[in-house]
Amino acid sequence: MDSPSLRKIFLLFFLVPFISVAQYTDVINSNRPGRAVSAYAVGRNVVQLEMGLVYEQRDDASLNTDSNIFGTDLALRYGLLFETLELVYEGSFISQNITFTDLGTKERLTDFSRNRLGLKFLIYDPFKNPENNKPNLYSWRANNVFQWKNLIPAVSIYGGATFTLGDNPFYPGDDVATPRVGINTQSRLSPRFVLISNVAYDRIGTDFPEWSYAMSVSHSFRDPKWSVFLEGQGFSSDRYSDILLRTGVAYLINPNFQADFHLGSGFKNDPSRIFTVLGFSYRLDYHKDKLVSVNQKGSGSGKIKKNAAKKKRKKSKKKKKDKLDF
Repeated sequence: MDSPSLRKIFLLFFLVPFISVAQYTDVINSNRPGRAVSAYAVGRNVVQLEMGLVYEQRDDASLNTDSNIFGTDLALRYGLLFETLELVYEGSFISQNITFTDLGTKERLTDFSRNRLGLKFLIYDPFKNPENNKPNLYSWRANNVFQWKNLIPAVSIYGGATFTLGDNPFYPGDDVATPRVGINTQSRLSPRFVLISNVAYDRIGTDFPEWSYAMSVSHSFRDPKWSVFLEGQGFSSDRYSDILLRTGVAYLINPNFQADFHLGSGFKNDPSRIFTVLGFSYRLDYHKDKLVSVNQKGSGSGKIKKNAAKKKRKKSKKKKKDKLDF
């Protein structure tokens, strides 16, 4: 067999297990509120917009500055090619008004504080085989309490780039495009609790590469339209390091529309940060399930012969009659 044919067979063998995993859900699957990213994609041919309006008070004791920030968070997600692959753009455009308290002067900085594009791909899903995750019909407790197997997470990988366009005052001297990679995990601790964790390495190859991580726990109420979350996010680089804590609520207005609100703060004085965010998520659902033929379900040729039901009934009657005569 020639080399190109071998490559095609290998590629097909590698992709089929991932393509067959179902990602789509009937209800919108949003990363909001917060910044932690789900391991799952939105589903093939689904377009999803996630947006937030931000206000932040940021004061820096070491520089003797007070500032307020108004901005917009934006994420645009698209289920590309198959269920486990997602193309995602994430951006934050802000305007920061800075007051230098010692000098009595002011300055305004406006640009993207976050501007990146990448692909997210699910590589492992513990729930892809429904036979291994059937509910226990004999025990309510077994279905609703924590089980050790619930710690096994779904895992996705991320690869993309961070863009610094023009003369960005927040990232002076950075290259136009720098690589970004990451790993996202998601565990369903119970039917109402979900744990998400992210680790990312950003601005690779610059003078200020950045490690970041996030961990989020969300809980849905008895009315599943309402949910709350608690999230911690950390950054570590020579340019900026901090830990942020967020908490808030989300409300499902309809299967394609979710509203949310959260607030948070940092733990440092250089700078200190307090912020609030009001947002929403909306999806355009063009997803269509693939039709599976009877042949693929293992039902022989899949053809139903004419009068097959009548023949079956006659055969059944004959058996019963023979049994009674005997």
